[in-house]
Amino acid sequence: MIRFIDEHKDQRSGELRWGIEPIATTLGIAPSTYHAAKKRLPSKRARRDAELRPQILRVWEQNLAVYGADKIWDQLNKDGIVVARCTVERLMRDLGLQGCRRGRIWVRTTEGDDRLDRPADLVERKFRAPAPNRLWVADLTYVKTHSGWVYVAFIIDVYSRMIVGWQASRSLRADLAIDALEMAVHNRRRVGATLDELIHHSDRGVQYLCVKYSERLAANDIVASVGSKGDCLLTGQCKYTMAA
Repeated sequence: MIRFIDEHKDQRSGELRWGIEPIATTLGIAPSTYHAAKKRLPSKRARRDAELRPQILRVWEQNLAVYGADKIWDQLNKDGIVVARCTVERLMRDLGLQGCRRGRIWVRTTEGDDRLDRPADLVERKFRAPAPNRLWVADLTYVKTHSGWVYVAFIIDVYSRMIVGWQASRSLRADLAIDALEMAVHNRRRVGATLDELIHHSDRGVQYLCVKYSERLAANDIVASVGSKGDCLLTGQCKYTMAA
């Protein structure tokens, strides 16, 4: 209640300014209770918390913001600062700090739109090719780094399982997939390959269904194929060699 009064005592409603007494009366407490609380010295726990917060923040920042409550608690005790683990966890929550967690953290890299007209699925999950440059599969992925997410678009030749085009970016920009496509086309054209029998297969992400991407496929005589969500993730089960 004391915090509520502090946050609202100077607010205005029309020409009126809410004071301490009307708010305290509405809340059902005496104004003297508020004044007594404001004059009261901080509790022992509050003073201890104020000492621990900068120490917790120091350990967290010194360890690249990856330490969780267990490791921060352990490090503080090694530094001679005796503290309970539950206190570290509580104060980290108050400070908005958390460590790097194991397991998957999902980032959505596609925003499918069922209203868009999509090319037919020419692959039907048969990821086989009789020769190079007959079937490419394209997808987007992401990597967690200390400085944030890094997004990667790549195109793989199904025959050789080679990444023929790729592009990385700190943001999921619209032309990220197009840059990977341009690189793939350049790499194949450079070695004299023809792309007139090539099928380009992707999922339903708007990066692959946009007009600009479709125009680049058509300009290079590449036939577009779109499957159901996650089809191209099958390629992640294989090992690949980066194209030179």
